[in-house]
Amino acid sequence: MSEPLDDTPDALVQKLDALPTDPGVYKFLDADASVLYVGKAKNLRSRVRTYFQNSRQRDGRIEVMVQKAVDVDIIVTDTEAEALILENNQIKELQPRYNVNLRDDKTYPYICIKNERFPRVFKTRTVKQDGSTYFGPYTDVSQLKTMMSAIRSVFQLRTCSLDLSEEKIEAGAHDVCLQHHIDNCKAPCVGKQSEADYMQTIEQVEALLNGQTQALIDLLTDEMQAQSDRHNFEDAARLRDQVQALKKHSEKQKIVSQDFADRDVFALYVDRDEGIGAGVLFQVREGKMIRKRHKLLRRIEGRADEELLLSFVENHYAEAHFVPDEVLLSHDPADHPAQDTHALNALLRREQGRAVPIKVPQRGEKASLVRMATSNAKLQVGEWKTQQMKRERDRIPASVKALKGELRMDALPRRIDGIDVSHHGGKETVASCVVFTDATPRKSDYRTYKIRSTDEGTPDDYKAMREVVRRRYRRMVEEDGPWPDLVVIDGGKGQLSSAVEMLKEVGAFDRFPVIGLAKRLEEVYRPGDSDPVFLAKDSPALQLLQTVRDEAHRFAVTYQRKRRKKKTLQSELLDIHGIGPKTAKTLLGEFGSVAKVKEADETALAEVVGPAKAETVANYYAETDSEHATAEDAA
Repeated sequence: MSEPLDDTPDALVQKLDALPTDPGVYKFLDADASVLYVGKAKNLRSRVRTYFQNSRQRDGRIEVMVQKAVDVDIIVTDTEAEALILENNQIKELQPRYNVNLRDDKTYPYICIKNERFPRVFKTRTVKQDGSTYFGPYTDVSQLKTMMSAIRSVFQLRTCSLDLSEEKIEAGAHDVCLQHHIDNCKAPCVGKQSEADYMQTIEQVEALLNGQTQALIDLLTDEMQAQSDRHNFEDAARLRDQVQALKKHSEKQKIVSQDFADRDVFALYVDRDEGIGAGVLFQVREGKMIRKRHKLLRRIEGRADEELLLSFVENHYAEAHFVPDEVLLSHDPADHPAQDTHALNALLRREQGRAVPIKVPQRGEKASLVRMATSNAKLQVGEWKTQQMKRERDRIPASVKALKGELRMDALPRRIDGIDVSHHGGKETVASCVVFTDATPRKSDYRTYKIRSTDEGTPDDYKAMREVVRRRYRRMVEEDGPWPDLVVIDGGKGQLSSAVEMLKEVGAFDRFPVIGLAKRLEEVYRPGDSDPVFLAKDSPALQLLQTVRDEAHRFAVTYQRKRRKKKTLQSELLDIHGIGPKTAKTLLGEFGSVAKVKEADETALAEVVGPAKAETVANYYAETDSEHATAEDAA
């Protein structure tokens, strides 16, 4: 390999050397973990490394993409065909900027056997939950066309969309069309073909689509010979070409079994931490792998692996139209006392007409098949986790992403602490800490602090800031979180310096970034920088910082006002001779206000502060009311 480009990040260079040589899909990511490009490869290591070779000639689009790429994610697949399907799905889901040639709405086609009387067989790119049977997807459209052409020429199925209900046919509502006259249809529309005969033909079509290619080749060969015997050489030549195409397709299919048997291989992989599992089915027909199906399994808590796999297998055969000669499993239901295969055996026997062996191979060719299926199940779980992470990233507000970029942060500031100090003329100094998660207030995590370190009547915002920061983050160090992604201090250099001093003292300074937001010019201060950072007034990043700062200020002022009001109310009770601060606080805490204390009878007061003090309070308000009444009479 040529030397990598000089500006390729070191971490990426190391990752390139560790890539596997398997087929799969690769995704280039930028510094924000956004997907730039999705591609497929027969050999992941070889393909991905070519992008970073000095000798590589690239067009301008890919050149820009490579310069932006800082990481690569991969998904390993078993075959190139799987990689092709996965690449298509990923591009449609992620819409990468640099996949300009693949950003269409392409969907791979299926062959549909329509759920209707005298079913039609046709190709479609839309799968509907209408009871129809679908085969595919076909990554090679020419293969699908060959299959459809062979089906139509051999089985003579209808292609019209007429209503072939029994009533319509008996009433003679339809006329024979050209397709019948050229022997492409047996005209069930006018009763020339019975429904039973037609459905027998559909069963043969399903057998073919289930991988029994040789049966169709034999039919086509016989038909070709018949046409040749009748000197219909053009038709014979057409059938010959179809036979050759099918033989070529059959040869390309991956041979996974030398006994040429029909078998289904089921495997399970479960990620208990994520609460997700995946079941994978390999359909092997005539010894060749023809199709892979998978299903994600949720609500797996409390369910054993054997139970999950058996449920996946039973669900498949409850809807399947074909039962193979043998079923292979990755987990043995017999290993779990609550599971058995009686119901599954009965289901298979009903479809096959005889007992179908169910095995859990431990060695040899069959065990290798099961291991390969298990690897693919693991890949499906990995792909699900990748999609979950993408959805999580998509839920992050634009303001959070913008703030990360504006402040050049290493991680997204998804959890932000906002701290403010407030006092009233130097008295009643308090502080608040508000918490925002993904730009949304998390009020259950709000905290208020009564500042004890400042002298009453002498404001000292710096000392107050040091106290609140020490109290909050010393506890966070002791409990190891929950750590913020950013701390916003309401204030400029002085307040920020005080906060940094305490963060260093308690051992929390290196845990997260901390900034100060000054009110006058809305400048942002960072530790160690002599000059502030100015953000655009209409920047979502600045607006988020202002929201956090203003909410911290509002919460601190609200707390301070509550304390002042409480103190004012308490001072009225202190005018009562014999009632001290402790008793006044107790009364307010129990009754909620001075007015409620005044309205309370002596019995209720006694239950809170005892008979003696209750009498004192009751007598005080009785005397006060009497004095007011006398004054009013005199007036």
